[in-house]
Amino acid sequence: MSQSTITLYTRRGCPLCDKAKAAILELEDEWEFTLEEVDIEQDDELHERYGLMIPVVHIDGEEVAYGFVTKFDISNRLHEKSQSL
Repeated sequence: MSQSTITLYTRRGCPLCDKAKAAILELEDEWEFTLEEVDIEQDDELHERYGLMIPVVHIDGEEVAYGFVTKFDISNRLHEKSQSL
């Protein structure tokens, strides 16, 4: 099974972002992935794109969730990706 890359678009002081990160990290025992955090405040284009949506989660470059992100949502998407390989 190949390892996925989960990208979490976030900003400091974002409680939903903290919850999304915690939900993703709870999946570490179940799935192999690399977590990358990207602060949208460091990039004008990302801030323009995701400013009202954060947190935004991409798996291998595909947007899979935003706003209220749950462990269940991310696990389902990782499962779907593993089945399509």
